[in-house]
Amino acid sequence: MLQGIVDNAGTVAVCLLLAGLVALILVRLRRDKKRGKSSCGCNCGCCSMDGSCHKQSQP
Repeated sequence: MLQGIVDNAGTVAVCLLLAGLVALILVRLRRDKKRGKSSCGCNCGCCSMDGSCHKQSQP
């Protein structure tokens, strides 16, 4: 078992690095969602959810 890990040390290192990056991305997305941030570009004219995500100001 240990010899298999040693033989594939590069692959194991890359997999661990990618897993860490994915974990950091998920933590950041969750933190941003809790803070009320979104990935909205605010170009509602090109969006299929036009008018659904932003409250319309009432005159």
